[in-house]
Amino acid sequence: MPAQNKTTRRSLLVTSAVLSSLALAAPAAVAAPKPSDSPSASASPSATPPASMSSVGGARLGRPGTQANLAGGVPALPKDVSARSWIVADAESGEVLAAHNAHWRLAPASTLKMLFADTLLPKFPRDAKHKVVPADMAGIGAGSSMVGIKEEETYSVHDLWLGVFLRSGNDAVHVLSAMNGGVENTVKDMNEHAEELQALDTHVVSPDGYDAEGQVSSAYDLTLFARSGLQKKDFREYCSTVSAKFPGQTKKGKKGKPVRESFEIQNTNRLLAGDSDVPVYQGIAGVKNGNTTNAGATFTGVAERGGKVLLVTVMNPEKPEHNEVYKETARLFDWGFKAAGKVQPVGELVPPKGAEEAKPGANPSGEAGGSGDGGSGTAGTGSKPVASAPAADGSSGIGTALGIAGGVLVLLAGGAFLVNRRWPLPDLVRRRTRP
Repeated sequence: MPAQNKTTRRSLLVTSAVLSSLALAAPAAVAAPKPSDSPSASASPSATPPASMSSVGGARLGRPGTQANLAGGVPALPKDVSARSWIVADAESGEVLAAHNAHWRLAPASTLKMLFADTLLPKFPRDAKHKVVPADMAGIGAGSSMVGIKEEETYSVHDLWLGVFLRSGNDAVHVLSAMNGGVENTVKDMNEHAEELQALDTHVVSPDGYDAEGQVSSAYDLTLFARSGLQKKDFREYCSTVSAKFPGQTKKGKKGKPVRESFEIQNTNRLLAGDSDVPVYQGIAGVKNGNTTNAGATFTGVAERGGKVLLVTVMNPEKPEHNEVYKETARLFDWGFKAAGKVQPVGELVPPKGAEEAKPGANPSGEAGGSGDGGSGTAGTGSKPVASAPAADGSSGIGTALGIAGGVLVLLAGGAFLVNRRWPLPDLVRRRTRP
């Protein structure tokens, strides 16, 4: 479609005082095949949440049922949300505006790939090349979602990450895992990174999110993964890309010369790419969807509207409607944008352990020193996002805009409106279409 052949490179400005609100025209919906990570479940989830769950982020988040402070002036929560677990949070401040069974440990499906990406993105330059050997593809579960990687072909790390984010390709995950020393080592790294992020509901068994005995996460933890990943420029780029060209298989062309053509892949995030019954959500910028028999449909999304950036995670809607996980996410986004600034939070998204050790003078945007276009996609030091450091005058130290929209640098007028926003999301892009 014409609207999808144009690259939208609008940057979302996140400053300590104001977010630049950018208009987004929603293109026509585009259908995409339903992703699937596995054809069968390893175990059925429990019918009800535990009476007591983790209290990370606040005591109320450990209680079963819906947690929200619906005082006067706060809009009512949507009644038609059937998900087993969900959460609505402010991506900047970390305030949890409302939640339902936030710490219920459930199968995560491919939303677990957010943790995979947040863990491995810093390790390999995006222009690095890798030739796929049969061992790289070993152990991929039957019925896995695939991007179409072929053995004996060479791919760039950039190609592989497009396969992970757009097509939820378990084949791309396994190739990147092989580059990281294998699946076992990657699982170890992911579990260690989850602990660093204080995502204590999560236990990784398979790095691609394929149903596996004992593999669990929670709406709270998935939201932590998204918030951490969004500190990385490459993560933001990949999760906001609507469509891209992916290398195909090398074939003999005219006169016997080898020719390698490419094919188009499209993001299976319906709020980003649209579908017949789901329009593109205004202000959407990612993040990741998933679907397995055990997990049902899962999704974490980030969107900006009216100077607010929200994260919403929805796990396993019970209603059997087509694209229900996206419809319920959209309703929770709508509520969150109306309630933001009015509702008292019920908890918070905790920073990682390493954030408390961030030294004054650290880059408050969470970006590495370079542009990230040819780098590793790191944020701050290693794979750990960096919290904003206090400035000498006691402000947040980010008195200028952290992004550029339309080539115009937005400067704050004076310091009276400075607030100490934690975990800024610098120049978060929205709906990027790659040539």
